[in-house]
Amino acid sequence: MATTAQPHETTKPSATVGPSMINVIPDLRAIKVDTRGAVILNEESPQTRDSRGIYLPNHIDRISHIALDIGGSLAKVVYFTRSPQPPDSPSLTGATGEATDGVAHTLGDVSPTHLLPSSKNAKLTGALTPRILEQQNNHHSHPASHSSLNLKDPSFQGELLRRASVQNFPGGSLNFERFETEKIHECVDFIKDLLKRSAQVNDVSLEEMKEGVKIIATGGGAHKFQELFSTELGVEFAGEEEMEATITGLKFLTLIPSEVYTFTDQLATAHPTNVDGVLDRPSPNPPQYKVMFQDQPEPQLPCLLVNIGSGVSIIKIDEDGTHERISGTSLGGGTLWGLLSLLTPASSFDEMLELSEQGDNSNVDMLVGDIYGTDYSRMGLKSNVIASSFGKVFRKGRDKKMTFSPEDISKSLLYAISNNIGQIAYMNAEKHNLNRIYFGGCFIRGHIATITTLSYAIRFWSKGTKRAMFLRHEGFLGSIGAWIKNIDPDR
Repeated sequence: MATTAQPHETTKPSATVGPSMINVIPDLRAIKVDTRGAVILNEESPQTRDSRGIYLPNHIDRISHIALDIGGSLAKVVYFTRSPQPPDSPSLTGATGEATDGVAHTLGDVSPTHLLPSSKNAKLTGALTPRILEQQNNHHSHPASHSSLNLKDPSFQGELLRRASVQNFPGGSLNFERFETEKIHECVDFIKDLLKRSAQVNDVSLEEMKEGVKIIATGGGAHKFQELFSTELGVEFAGEEEMEATITGLKFLTLIPSEVYTFTDQLATAHPTNVDGVLDRPSPNPPQYKVMFQDQPEPQLPCLLVNIGSGVSIIKIDEDGTHERISGTSLGGGTLWGLLSLLTPASSFDEMLELSEQGDNSNVDMLVGDIYGTDYSRMGLKSNVIASSFGKVFRKGRDKKMTFSPEDISKSLLYAISNNIGQIAYMNAEKHNLNRIYFGGCFIRGHIATITTLSYAIRFWSKGTKRAMFLRHEGFLGSIGAWIKNIDPDR
């Protein structure tokens, strides 16, 4: 079902209540982006599976600002480009509807092997549209202005040639990039190249290009790196409140077909788990349920948003859009990244996830079977349930010849962090009587083990009454929200 958001209007937050701030975010009808026919493009590699472009074929307004969400670990970038060429690689689920027809699919359906060729060329040929061209188009489209034009004027003829040479394919693409915050200069260099390329494509000077571009930043690094971006890029720099940007990003993404997915009650593969309808406790190898994409996207409020970045923020969103941070934990993506940097040779988060896919956590974790020799049936604990994360390290660590592989360590720690977040999320959802739990943040990265662990934890602890909801752009909520909130409704 096509859904079109309407012009954005700013809503002022309410007063402080107790120790926390309760805010009201703009209604979705106030978001001026046409999402009809939106298609999620194919990822270029497993490392970019959570940063696919979104093609918006019916959004014709020019948008020249760039949004950043600068966190403690990663800086996320969102920007809108137009191109003379159409995007050549919509994803299988977005283009054909095969995963949005009400039929359940396995999580593997969104893996790289099930998608069409890369969208890299579409991203590289697209460009920001300078405001100067929009101003000229607006001027020459006004009937009164034509009477004063000298059609023989060489400057006017040159302008017409320039405008005729920059004919873009209908609509445009919303693009996503991310950089490590400690390498923030790489982000600066990327934006410099984007500005330079956009100026060349549109046949304007770099100075004219910069005049119409604004950097909108949110997150903890928005203030910290303000001077760096302003000085290095020479463009206007403005900030956005982090929590409001995050929730606005969530509400916008729920308008995109095939963006939101969850797990059905249908098993993807046979698994000895539902004996007499009783679910096994969470374990390193939870049952694999089939995936359901939302083909008729719409906001599903009220809900709980669990935003997993360096740390974890848990936000309650009411039906009217009022939101409040109600909980959180310091054990998040930064914890996983930091500890695995100490314990393994991996130098990036993607390398750490790759290691975990090859590991066996039972070599590191103490399981119920290691303690009892078998299942502990009276307590409903099977032998493969983790009794103590890293529990075998102390016992085996006394033998100096015993070593633990980076793969096993990575998998153990990934499960420890994910299970902890899943249980905290469930307890907050139960306390506030919320059945829908959205998981966001760059910790997830479309990683199958993380997704299934979080989903099954919610399913088990709630006895199937609550659902974990996931997003294909889960790490870009803040930057998308900052981008949305700065679209001028009068343009």
